[in-house]
Amino acid sequence: QVEFVVSGGGPVQPGGSLKLSCAASGFAFESVSIRWYRQIPGKEPEMVAHISDTGFTTKYIDSVKGRFTITRDNSKKEVYLQMDELRPEDAATYYCRAPYKDPSYWGQGIQVTVSA
Repeated sequence: QVEFVVSGGGPVQPGGSLKLSCAASGFAFESVSIRWYRQIPGKEPEMVAHISDTGFTTKYIDSVKGRFTITRDNSKKEVYLQMDELRPEDAATYYCRAPYKDPSYWGQGIQVTVSA
């Protein structure tokens, strides 16, 4: 079964950086595309970034293009989200997901706080 352990969140000042890590288990990680989502309380979750199984294809929502970078290491079964030039509107709970493998799995997520 799909399981992710997310780490690297926390508080940061506007303009700062954080790198989220997501360690996967329970499935053939190297064969599955992975997405980072985020959710602000009271709002619908949104997909932030997508990476294909090989890592060759990535996609981002417009608001993070040029600031966030998604990568993966299939040998470690890990996905990363490098977040630079963070803005207050990036504050949210971030989730690592494999929606094409298990559409229902969200995991615990990790909090990112952006404030002066």
